[in-house]
Amino acid sequence: MEALGALGNLLGCCAVAGLCGFVFAAYKCGLLYQLFHKAETKSPRNGGESVAEVLRAHGVKYVFTLVGGHISPILVACEKVGIRIVDTRHEATAVFAADAVARLSGTVGVAAVTAGPGLTNTVTAMKNAQMAESPLLLIGGAAGTLLQVRVDNGFTFICQWCLTIREIVPTVRKALAIAQSGTPGPVFIEFPIDTLYPFHLVSQEFAVKNPPKGLVGKIVNWYLNNHLMNLFAGAWETRDVSPLPVDIPQATDDQVQKCIELVSRAKKPVILMGSQSTLPPTPVDDIRKALEDLGIPCFLGGMSRGMLGKDNPIHIRQNRREALKEADLVLLAGAVCDFRLSYGRVLSRRSKIIAVNRDKTQLLKNSDIFWKPTLAIQGDIGSFIVRLSKGLKGHRCPVEWPQSLKAQDATKEKANRSKADEKTEHHLNPLKVLHCVDELMAEDSIIVADGGDFVGSAAYIMKPRGPLRWLDPGAFGTLGVGGGFALGAKLCRPESEVWIVYGDGSLGYSVAEFDTFTRFKTPVIALVGNDACWSQIAREQVPMLGSNVACGLAFTDYHVVADGFGGKGFLIGRQDEDRMSDIIKQAQKEAREGKATLINVLIGKTNFREGSISV
Repeated sequence: MEALGALGNLLGCCAVAGLCGFVFAAYKCGLLYQLFHKAETKSPRNGGESVAEVLRAHGVKYVFTLVGGHISPILVACEKVGIRIVDTRHEATAVFAADAVARLSGTVGVAAVTAGPGLTNTVTAMKNAQMAESPLLLIGGAAGTLLQVRVDNGFTFICQWCLTIREIVPTVRKALAIAQSGTPGPVFIEFPIDTLYPFHLVSQEFAVKNPPKGLVGKIVNWYLNNHLMNLFAGAWETRDVSPLPVDIPQATDDQVQKCIELVSRAKKPVILMGSQSTLPPTPVDDIRKALEDLGIPCFLGGMSRGMLGKDNPIHIRQNRREALKEADLVLLAGAVCDFRLSYGRVLSRRSKIIAVNRDKTQLLKNSDIFWKPTLAIQGDIGSFIVRLSKGLKGHRCPVEWPQSLKAQDATKEKANRSKADEKTEHHLNPLKVLHCVDELMAEDSIIVADGGDFVGSAAYIMKPRGPLRWLDPGAFGTLGVGGGFALGAKLCRPESEVWIVYGDGSLGYSVAEFDTFTRFKTPVIALVGNDACWSQIAREQVPMLGSNVACGLAFTDYHVVADGFGGKGFLIGRQDEDRMSDIIKQAQKEAREGKATLINVLIGKTNFREGSISV
């Protein structure tokens, strides 16, 4: 009897296990879902329409792309709902343009690329957006769901994918929220091709031309038909497409109070602003006012350049290392102790250091090696600065301190200006060119920085006129951002004069986008410092290793290339030095009249950036 009881228990367990296995298999095959949600086989709709609905509900105005059959339904659907489709000549440019839109608009930038090489061409641009902390959505096509196997795609950012059409809306909503939450960054969604096309087309691809006979054939037909029905089951049911809440870390009241106490006791405080300070939700004008109320000298880096306008008394541009040695308190407001701050070695061990950053890793980068924070706060920069200013209730930094730094600033600026008057052995002095452009730029100008040596000089000389008027790649230092950044900037701010400051090396990555500028009527102005050399590298390579191998370029007629793409090119050489201002003004006039322009300036060598490194 005991044996029979044991056998009964075993059979019962097997039955339960079998039932569980059956239910699980039914769930995985979508059989349970299909009991309550049917596929509308006669509907002409497609999954691209679901993507477009969510993007429109989130205020997306542009989708940047290089067209491919895998994503065509998304592009067509977006255009139908009023989202502008902007197609570029390289997928990386599409991502760079979306990055610029994200930075300037405060919303998520969106790019869409086709499967395979279309996706892999975006890897560098996506990594650049990740390190620049830009909220961005990349949409990619893929092989059909029957061929889908989860593999490592080499991306280090957040990836989502959809295996049925009903998953599209919640997946896109979630991705857009993730891109903006915490530390913003890029998110990638992969859409298998059969989730994007209508039922009647997809069903044709599922048809088996020579099906096996007998039981095997029946099983194959059942599986394919079930897969197809599950793919479209519940596809067109009404779903919420509105934005999900965005999670932004904030400093606690206790942390803000501790900072108030530290700042109120400081005699020589300094603020280092990073790109995070421009992120939503705090308007940049509110941050600017809070900084002015504090009266603390500020060094602005990355996207924060221009936050204080052109000539603000608390904005210090030069001698940062020396100021940090004197400072008794340093506020790292989104600034990171990476190579840009010599990994923290430029900070004095005598200084109190307050670090604020949304990202915990960036907040404490290289701490306890070369520096140590007195107080580390994981939170939003903009809201923190505003709360700090309000908490100090009118307390200001001793005025002698910013005045002293500003006087030193003026002395260094004067010395730099004098270098612009020096003659170079060949061609024009690049510093003189940059000073001339800076003096002629419109007050609403946006500057896009894409290059090495020439752009490094521009960062010292050219002054952004206001907040969100300087765009550079960020910590990754990617060359090739110019075309995409300028395209996104001009679309966001069509009334602004958009300048791309190119090195002749970096121009090669995106000069073909002059075709895009022409087709989409985005008349930007490109200033090319043409010294026929990768000068940033040659400066160290030649004296260290005694060779300029791979550093040489040619004095190419880039202005002719711009003409060929429908733009307007100008050449400035030493013989045109006296007419340089007139030629630049003519380029500005052409841009105002709708022509993308390129100014090809032949420049010589200076020692202005001697000692700068590129590794």
